[in-house]
Amino acid sequence: MKRTIRTALALGALTAALGLQAGPAQADTTAPRIDLRVLVVSDGGPATDAIAAELDAAGTPYTEVDLTSSTRPAIDAGFLADTVDGRPRARFQAVVLPNDNPFTAGSAEMAALASYEQTYAIPQVDAYTYARPQAGLQVPTSGGYSGSIDGIQAQVTDAGKAGPFGYLKGTVPFEDNSPSVGESYAYLSTPAPGADFTPYVQAPIPGSSRQGSLVGEYRHDGRRELVVTFVYNQYQEQFRLLSRGIVEWMTGGVHLGASRNYFAVHVDDVFGADDRWDTELNCTPGDVDCTNSSVTPSPIRMTPADVDYATAWQNSHHFTLDLLYNGAGSVDQRADNNGVDQLADKLIADRNQFRWVNHTYTHAFLGCEQDTTVVPWKCRTNADGSTKWVGRATIDYEIAANRAWGQVAGLPLDASELVTGEHSGLRILPQQPDDNPNLAPALLDNGVKWLGSDNSRDPEQRQVGPAATVSRYPMNVFYNAGRASEETDEYNWLYTSRAQGGSGICEDNPATTTCLPAPLDTGTGFQDYIVPLETRIALGHVLSDDPKPHFIHQSNLAEDRIAYPVLNGVLDGYDALFAADTPLVNLRMKDIGTELQRRAAWTSAVHAGQITTYRIGDTVTVQAPGGTYVTATLPTGTTLGGGAFGTAYAGQTSGWASSSGTALTFTLPSSAAAPAVTAHTGTAATAPAPRAKVPAGVTRQVPYTPES
Repeated sequence: MKRTIRTALALGALTAALGLQAGPAQADTTAPRIDLRVLVVSDGGPATDAIAAELDAAGTPYTEVDLTSSTRPAIDAGFLADTVDGRPRARFQAVVLPNDNPFTAGSAEMAALASYEQTYAIPQVDAYTYARPQAGLQVPTSGGYSGSIDGIQAQVTDAGKAGPFGYLKGTVPFEDNSPSVGESYAYLSTPAPGADFTPYVQAPIPGSSRQGSLVGEYRHDGRRELVVTFVYNQYQEQFRLLSRGIVEWMTGGVHLGASRNYFAVHVDDVFGADDRWDTELNCTPGDVDCTNSSVTPSPIRMTPADVDYATAWQNSHHFTLDLLYNGAGSVDQRADNNGVDQLADKLIADRNQFRWVNHTYTHAFLGCEQDTTVVPWKCRTNADGSTKWVGRATIDYEIAANRAWGQVAGLPLDASELVTGEHSGLRILPQQPDDNPNLAPALLDNGVKWLGSDNSRDPEQRQVGPAATVSRYPMNVFYNAGRASEETDEYNWLYTSRAQGGSGICEDNPATTTCLPAPLDTGTGFQDYIVPLETRIALGHVLSDDPKPHFIHQSNLAEDRIAYPVLNGVLDGYDALFAADTPLVNLRMKDIGTELQRRAAWTSAVHAGQITTYRIGDTVTVQAPGGTYVTATLPTGTTLGGGAFGTAYAGQTSGWASSSGTALTFTLPSSAAAPAVTAHTGTAATAPAPRAKVPAGVTRQVPYTPES
């Protein structure tokens, strides 16, 4: 049931307690206005930075106050609340502190925060705090534990599953990426005697049979705190798993912004063949990195049996691959085999099992004209020194001919999507610092609106003529490997020192990579080292609310089918962690592009202060510029203008709503009670929290591996 301020007397007490100017008496049904914005009070530590990063990624507005800044505003009654049109307004729906009390003894700021939280029922997150009675827990020396928890398996309690962490199945693994670096530190403890404390996530206390809280809710003095007693940064898997629950707890499931877990996999060069890595020459005959013309290339190409495997794999995992095709590959195959191409026949027969994307007809390089007589290649130049560019007519042909081939084959295409071979035409450093000027006009000629780019060199979405880029993550399952032993041999070449028989690239680029301590065993290294590594990296993207697709090549679905162990690791690993109401979101390229485009516009509007949003009772009002799509996460059953809003995900409803410039009004279901507010006479703040230990592995991201 909606709670309200009962009488003018209670309202008078409220305004006096907050130091507000007294206003006219309000009707009994008047509820306070709660602005949907989070206050993040930071001490520069990794935990508050991680929560701020989660809010940024989701698109949830927040105000950050840096305690280390001499010019920061004072956190007092006027900073926290005021009145708007005679109605009391809480300027923040939640408060995030570095710990349960980061201020000095007797702090007026902590007292103001405590009073504010009581008055408006505002929850507080203690991002990383020492376990102590002031936070509802016994000190660790009373049968608890202080120390490293690298590699432990924490568990969500029944209360956590019934509450803010219900999207998880139960297990919360903690990373242990380096045996020489401390990556996690925690204070494991049990609730203090008499404390109203509910653990949500806990782990075994070493040397005992008891469980100690890592995340729990402490209720006291009319306030609610989410008490976190382990330290983390924004990259660690344990935080990525729990971050959604932290945000949903502090916002009560009512906030701007949305977060989902995405995974899409593009398979490049379908119908074509990929050149094979030569383990003796340490290069790829037939490709530009191999100048030895005496060696005959040994191409890798899928077979009909590989197609059967792919469709069966998809069906068993409820997942759809995006096949990026080059029609000339099949034309050449038929020309060389008396009109026969069993692979194309099979793929075309099974075409509706997959999504399809134009990858150009011959996979030609569409940037500058390449001089491949040297390694690395360079751009050819005209007599005046200017760059020789592949012409517009050639680019037009590559796009249009492949589209026409696919349409004749009956492939279910979307003509607005395109990924050029090697992302060519787009800038590539150091050889080609600019886009081919003929690319944008050719995209316009062919109605292309979404253009794939390589995230490792072009990560931000940008416009290329009429098209917006969609950055794709390259997976370290190499295009020129169909067998695990080839993949491992090339991996060793790239990531070992010259003294160990490698290329030494890892020695030449210490800022971005580190050499392997020793070459991997070519018989076991792929399964034992590369697969777990690539799984962790890809799953890290999935858990970061990042919709960008990953890409591999058709060669990885052939021969040893080396892509599947990694893909299985991601999908099976995800299923082991998340409940059924939190599925992976598997979007096609244009939908990913649209998501990225909307996010960029929304983030720009938020940072420009163009979004006004607040809750009064069971109504949420959002004012945004016309043409902006508004993103929100709200309780199931929320309506917008009388119609349903969003789609179900992780126990909530979330989605986008188009703004015409007039206010959007969301009506929450009756089950989503407004926060209770109470009159009070103030509460003494607790003593400052002891400084908690932060190991070096949390102050920076610990690399998964040499190349991450």
